[in-house]
Amino acid sequence: MSIAVQPVIMAGGSGTRLWPLSRAGYPKQFLVLSGNQSLFQQAVARLQGLAGSDTAVAAPLIVGNEEHRFLVLDQLRELRIEPAAALLEPMGRNTAPALTLAALQAQADGQDPVLVVTPADQTVTDEAAFNAAMQRAVQLAAGGAIVILGITPDRPETGYGYIRSEAAAGAPRVAQFVEKPNLATAQRYLAEGGYYWNAGMFVLKASVWLAALERFRPDIAGATREAFAARSTDARFVRPDKALFGAVPSESVDYAVMEQCPGSGLDIRMVELDAGWNDLGAWEAVWQVAPKDAQGNAQVGDAIVKDSHNTLVHATSRLVSVVGLHDVVVVETPDAVLVADRERSQEVKQIVNELGAAHRGEQVLHRKVHRPWGWYDSIDAGPRFQVKRILVKPGASLSLQKHHHRAEHWIVVSGTAEVTNGDKVILLTENQSTYIPLGEVHRLANPGKVPLEIIEVQSGSYLGEDDIVRYEDTYGRS
Repeated sequence: MSIAVQPVIMAGGSGTRLWPLSRAGYPKQFLVLSGNQSLFQQAVARLQGLAGSDTAVAAPLIVGNEEHRFLVLDQLRELRIEPAAALLEPMGRNTAPALTLAALQAQADGQDPVLVVTPADQTVTDEAAFNAAMQRAVQLAAGGAIVILGITPDRPETGYGYIRSEAAAGAPRVAQFVEKPNLATAQRYLAEGGYYWNAGMFVLKASVWLAALERFRPDIAGATREAFAARSTDARFVRPDKALFGAVPSESVDYAVMEQCPGSGLDIRMVELDAGWNDLGAWEAVWQVAPKDAQGNAQVGDAIVKDSHNTLVHATSRLVSVVGLHDVVVVETPDAVLVADRERSQEVKQIVNELGAAHRGEQVLHRKVHRPWGWYDSIDAGPRFQVKRILVKPGASLSLQKHHHRAEHWIVVSGTAEVTNGDKVILLTENQSTYIPLGEVHRLANPGKVPLEIIEVQSGSYLGEDDIVRYEDTYGRS
């Protein structure tokens, strides 16, 4: 009889240390940083690859937030995978409530599968080794154990928590969880052996997680159950009650349960994972896994690197050239550039915090902003005007809306546009244009089978994205 496996992808992170490529509105798990798939897509595909004669792998459960729900669906569609459900947290409450939502959803139809839980922002280079370790973990979890994946350390890393294991029949037992150490302590761990990095990947039955949480943190268990019981469902989207979820204590899986398990009588085991794992938590980690030249330089995009060593240059929209740099990160986007000491790249989050405190848009969105219907790119702006490139997917449409402070000119570059302008509906094709007066109710749609691209020129006294009154919206936005 095969083991029922429920993949759970934790996709709610913000990835602040990979700014300016990672933004709050488009965080690192949805970026392509290695290979040709995003980190989120890689995580989904890895767990779907666990299916075999002994394991029946269900469609993934995704735990994320409301803002990223269409990114999740779009990236899953590229993999031709439909999620079992997308659990949308109305606000962040850390990983313990997130995993609890997934466990409750997994049991909603009376089943008790083995949950294989992984963050959405990690990379693995040895898929075969990953599968072998996960299959072993699934077997142990099916027998009632709590299993954590321990990463074989290859350096004295101070940025990760550690697991201390001890030999036991069947699989090593977790003896202790250790906080992020200083360098001397990390060096000692590496020399002594028996210590592994904690990657935040867990394998256990849904019922085992819920029972352990009830034992150690009944407040989190009870509050999350209440919010889940009052949930609303919209197609694949499952939304716990906002007010009730707001009352859930914020805590990580490690603090709430895992660190309480050693010595408690619960069977907590570790499976070693030596599979080229990296969490790509900062630009230093991106440099580590990137292909490099003979001088240790890694470059992405249109870059020229001269007389430099151990440097990362990531260009997204223009030529970036560097001379005489050593151990430096240079990351260019259309609206922001980062230059940092590579070994201090963890401190980029301080820049993000400062941007947030100043309410700067560069913390939240790229110049090119993805929407469920396509995207727009703000290519130029000045006093009382703004110019955007807009792409609308085939069959998609923007909301029926109006603006109080701006008028708009639309010029079709390619494709066919269906334009609602007041009480008129017209079709426009390449090189044709129209004018939307200030205050007029309007909508842009793509009735064709190829993408629609237009240039939009806005003019008026205020051009902010919040000057929108929506009357109808396909995507449920207010």
